[in-house]
Amino acid sequence: MKLDIKELVPFANKTAGNMEQTVLEGISKDTRLKSKNALYLPIAGERFDGHEFLFDAIKQGCTATVWQEGIDLPAGLPEDFPVLYTSDTIGFLQRISKFYLKKINPIVVAVTGSNGKTTTKDMVESVSSTTFKTFKTQGNYNNHIGLPLTILSMEEGTEVLILEMGMSNFNEISLLSKLAEPDAAIVTNIGESHLEQLGSREGIAKAKLEIADGLKTGGLLIIDGDEPLLSHVKGENVLKVGFGDTSTLRLVDMQTDQEGVSFSLEEGTTVYKIPMLGKHNIKNAAYAIAVGHYLNIEENKIKEGLERLKVTPMRLEMVKGKKGSLLINDAYNASPTSMIAALSTLADLHDFSTKAAVLGDMGELGPNEEEMHRSIAKHIKDNITHVIAVGQKGAWIADELEKQNTKDIKVVHCLTKEDAAAPIQELLSDRTAILFKASRYMALETLVSTFIEDEQESKK
Repeated sequence: MKLDIKELVPFANKTAGNMEQTVLEGISKDTRLKSKNALYLPIAGERFDGHEFLFDAIKQGCTATVWQEGIDLPAGLPEDFPVLYTSDTIGFLQRISKFYLKKINPIVVAVTGSNGKTTTKDMVESVSSTTFKTFKTQGNYNNHIGLPLTILSMEEGTEVLILEMGMSNFNEISLLSKLAEPDAAIVTNIGESHLEQLGSREGIAKAKLEIADGLKTGGLLIIDGDEPLLSHVKGENVLKVGFGDTSTLRLVDMQTDQEGVSFSLEEGTTVYKIPMLGKHNIKNAAYAIAVGHYLNIEENKIKEGLERLKVTPMRLEMVKGKKGSLLINDAYNASPTSMIAALSTLADLHDFSTKAAVLGDMGELGPNEEEMHRSIAKHIKDNITHVIAVGQKGAWIADELEKQNTKDIKVVHCLTKEDAAAPIQELLSDRTAILFKASRYMALETLVSTFIEDEQESKK
């Protein structure tokens, strides 16, 4: 971001200090970070109020501030320090981000969905960047504060901006979509996350489709063509992606190996390959292909972009484990939909005689959480040899699997992830693949790190 502070004056209720010759090169809400020539954005939270840390922000390099009306400036602030007064600092952030977005004027691609948002965002970026100067949401900056900060972080000359949009309740994605006014929008899928707040999968679908609220006239809406809850969405600018006959972009000829998956589109001859596992990631890649076609990117460039994809950690991340084992780190988060998809990925792997699933608690599932955990058991295929369930809720998976177990799967329940280390250790060999999957608060990646092969061991 590079803005003359005078460009922001119209968004303020009043100003104080010197508004001349101040060029802002960023925006900061965190006084722990260096922020040279940045605009300080104080936010009042439940546990702290950013207005109390203005001098810390100045020490870090901030040269101007937004300020909530009714709150006194701290004593000792130089009289010429630029201050933009507003009745709502977050609203101010959103308004100036929209201004900056129109000033840079990139093509905007918005991504939402219960699962796969980050992976799809990464895939779209990998395809787009083969041809255009591209910027994407960093980390999980995907809410009413993070998305404006993402917009303000893009450099001048950005041609394609990819914005991830998250939510936990109704009207949140609508706000983000109207702020971003996307040219193309993607709904990756409808899962079970946030059932506590939204009540049903139908409610989740309604909330995710809010991404179309700000879609530009004639903009492209790309959705999961295999999801019945999205079947009513129609129109000449709606593209349905999937494996079934109802999809307009249909996926065929899927192949899986330890290096990733390959596939084709029904109407094309190109064979695409991604360095990731999972049938669901084929669909995520197809969303990126659809955006590539929308951007008129050459087919060979789309293929190249997918093949060089940098995988975000903890999303079906393949890691070499001790004793030559394959570790599949999918520990970033979990819902029934994503856990079933991960189990299918493990089952589809060839060349492993031992396939173990380390499955932990899933959060935010509402009053039916026990039923949803137990439902996982029927999706564990015959060729998965071991299940190590972790946590209090993971116990429901183990119990249900033992009740219905006609598949000769060895089942262990461990109350803590530390307890799971010993049974995992016993399975390690070059014929073993182990999946790790649970909700974020379980932090199963710390368990994965225990079994990663170090460099010295790999050279033996």
